[in-house]
Amino acid sequence: MTVEDERSGSHTTSSSHSGGQEAARAVLDKAAHENFPVAPFFLPRAWRTDLMAVYGYARLVDDIGDGDLAPGGADAELLGLDRDQAGDALAMLDAFEADLHRVFQPFGEPRHPLLAALRPTVHRHGLTPEPFRGLIEANRQDQRIRRYATYRELLDYCELSANPVGRLVLGITGTASPERIRHSDAICTALQIIEHLQDVAEDLRRDRVYLPAEDMKRFGVTEADLAAPRGGARLRALVAKEAERAAALLNEGTPLVGSVHGRLKVLLAGFVAGGRAALRAVAAAGHDVLPGPPRPTKLSLLREVGATLRREG
Repeated sequence: MTVEDERSGSHTTSSSHSGGQEAARAVLDKAAHENFPVAPFFLPRAWRTDLMAVYGYARLVDDIGDGDLAPGGADAELLGLDRDQAGDALAMLDAFEADLHRVFQPFGEPRHPLLAALRPTVHRHGLTPEPFRGLIEANRQDQRIRRYATYRELLDYCELSANPVGRLVLGITGTASPERIRHSDAICTALQIIEHLQDVAEDLRRDRVYLPAEDMKRFGVTEADLAAPRGGARLRALVAKEAERAAALLNEGTPLVGSVHGRLKVLLAGFVAGGRAALRAVAAAGHDVLPGPPRPTKLSLLREVGATLRREG
C-alpha cells in the first residue's frame, strides 16, 4: 500500500465513522416524537443509557423496514453493503441481523454505532437475542404482508413488532416475571395498535393497512375510504372500535404499574399514560385520523401519568 493509499483509506474510514455517528444521532433524535417518554431524566443514568440503546436498536430496525433511513446510504455502508443497497429493505435487514450476531459474540465488534452501543447493555443485563430478532422478523414481515385479514393476525404481528420492547425494558430493570411479561405484552400491543390508528393515512401511502379486513368489511369501509382527505362516518366508527380494543388492552396491562416501585413505577405509568393520552387525542379528533395523526399534548400526558399512578398506587 502506498502512502497515498494509506491517506485515502484513512479518509474513507474517518468519513464512514462520521457518517455513522450522524446516522445514529438522527435515529436517536426521534425519541422526542414518541407517544411516551423513552428514557426520562428521573431514571438512574445507567437505565437511561440502556433504554436509549434499546430504543436506538428498535428505531433503526423500523427505519430500515419503513425505508426511513437517513439519505446518503451511510447505514448500508456501515453494515457492509454498498450504499445503493440502502433501499433494499430485505438485504439491509439481513445485514443488520448479521451485525446483531456480533453483539452476542464474546469478542464481537458490531459495525453499526447503534449496535456497538447496544453490546454493553446486552452483556450487562444478560439479554437474549430472541426479542431483538423478533423486531427484525416483524420488519421482514412488513415486506411480505401488507394486509391483515383478522384481528388475531394483527395480534400475532404485534407479538413480533411491539412486545419484545417491553420484555427488554423488564430485562434491563431486572423485574421480569411471567405475570409482568403478560401485562407488558398487553400494554405494548395496545401501544402498537394505537400507533397504527394514528398513522392510517401514512401507512396506506406505504401500501400497508393495519386495520383488520374483517373489521373493515363489518363497518363497510374500503381502502378508497382510507385514501380520502377526511374520514367518513363508517371509518370513524371503525377507528372508535379499534381504539376501544386498545383501551381494553391497556387496562389489562396496567396492573404492571402497581407491581413495581419507585422510579420504575413512574416510567411504566408513562408508557400506559402515553397510550391513554393518544387515545384521548384520537377521540378529540372525532376519530378522524386521516387529516394527520392526532397527537397528545405534554399536559395531557402528564395528567394521564398522574391518574395512572393514583389508580395503581
